[in-house]
Amino acid sequence: MKPLLLSLLMIVVVGGCKTPEATTSAPDRAPAKFEPADGEVLFFIGQDMGATGALPGYADGYGDHFAVPAGFTVYTNLSPGGESFGFYAKGLDGLTETANWGSGDNCAQCYLDDTDYRHSMMAIGLSLVGHDKRIARGEHDNLIRELGNWIKAANRPVFLRIGYEFDGFDWNHYERKAYLGAWNRIQDILRDMAVDNVAYVWQSKGTGSGQELLEDWYPGDDRVDWCGYSYFGSPDEEMITFARRHGKPVFIAEATPVYEREGLFFDTRLSDPRIARREWERWFQPFFQTIHGNPDLVKAFSYINVNWSVQPMWIINPVFKNVDSRLQLSPYLSERWRTEINHPRYLKPGPELWADLGFTK
Repeated sequence: MKPLLLSLLMIVVVGGCKTPEATTSAPDRAPAKFEPADGEVLFFIGQDMGATGALPGYADGYGDHFAVPAGFTVYTNLSPGGESFGFYAKGLDGLTETANWGSGDNCAQCYLDDTDYRHSMMAIGLSLVGHDKRIARGEHDNLIRELGNWIKAANRPVFLRIGYEFDGFDWNHYERKAYLGAWNRIQDILRDMAVDNVAYVWQSKGTGSGQELLEDWYPGDDRVDWCGYSYFGSPDEEMITFARRHGKPVFIAEATPVYEREGLFFDTRLSDPRIARREWERWFQPFFQTIHGNPDLVKAFSYINVNWSVQPMWIINPVFKNVDSRLQLSPYLSERWRTEINHPRYLKPGPELWADLGFTK
C-alpha cells in the first residue's frame, strides 16, 4: 500500500536465481533487534483493515478465517498536504484515526485497541513521498516526535519501514541525499526520545536494483536493524545477497502473488480454482522455498491478503488490477496455507514471544 501515491506504480517483475554468494553462510553476528533464532519466522498480515479482518466492522479478512498471526502491517506518512484519490493528508494519517487514500481503510490504533491483536507485533510503512527534503531539513520534527510518542505508547515490538521501497523511483521519487538525510533525522529523533521498542527496516522494491545501487542507498550497518524487500512476482535475490554480506536479517515486507510473463500481467484472482492451483505451484511454493532455503537470514514476512482489483489506487494499475490475493477465497489454497503456516517455524503471537525477542513491557 502506498499512501499519497500520485503516479501509477509500475513494477518490473523479473525472475532470478540465487547467486553463489547468497548460498554461503552469513558471518557470525549478534542478533538484530527483535530477531528470532535461525529457522524461526515472524509472520505478519496486511495491508488494510478489510484485508486483515478480525476487527469491528471488518469481519471477512484473514483473521476471520485463519488464526491471527504474530504481526500486522499498517501505513502512515510524513507528507502533510498531499492528495490521493480524494484524500487530503495532514501527516501521520491512519495512525490514530481511520484513513483511506485509495487502498483500503487504515487505523493503527484500532489494532492496538482490539483484543484479537493484543499480542501481535506491528510493522509500520512510513511514507516520505514528496517530503524527503523537508524532513531532512527538520521541517517535520514535530510529526516525528508525535510518531515517536505513539510508538512508545504502543508498548509492543514495532518494525518501522522508513521510506519503504526507497528505490521505487517511478512512484516514490526519492533523491538519495534527501532520503538518507530524512532517515537519519527520523532515527536520531526517535533515539533521543529513547523509543526503544522499534526495529528499523530498510526496504527495497525487490527487483532491478543491483548491489552497487543498494550500497549507494544504504543508511549504514549502525542504522539498519533489518533489510527488507517486496516480493510480488518472482524477484531476484539481490537484497538477500546484500543482507548476508552485511550480517542483517531479512524481512520480506510486502508479498502478494503477481503473474508476469514477457512483459504481460495475467489474472491472479485466487477465487478462480484453476488460478489458485496454478499460483500455489508458480508463486507460493517458490516463495516458501525462499524462506526455507535461507533459515539463517529470512526471519519475517508480511502477506498482503487483499482484493487489489477493487481498490481505487489499483483498479487501473497494470500490475495489480487483476490481482485478488485473499487466501480465504480458495479451499485448495487455504488447506495448503494452514499446513505451511502451522509449522513450528512460524512463531505464534503471545507475551512469551515478545520476551523471547528481547521485549519486555
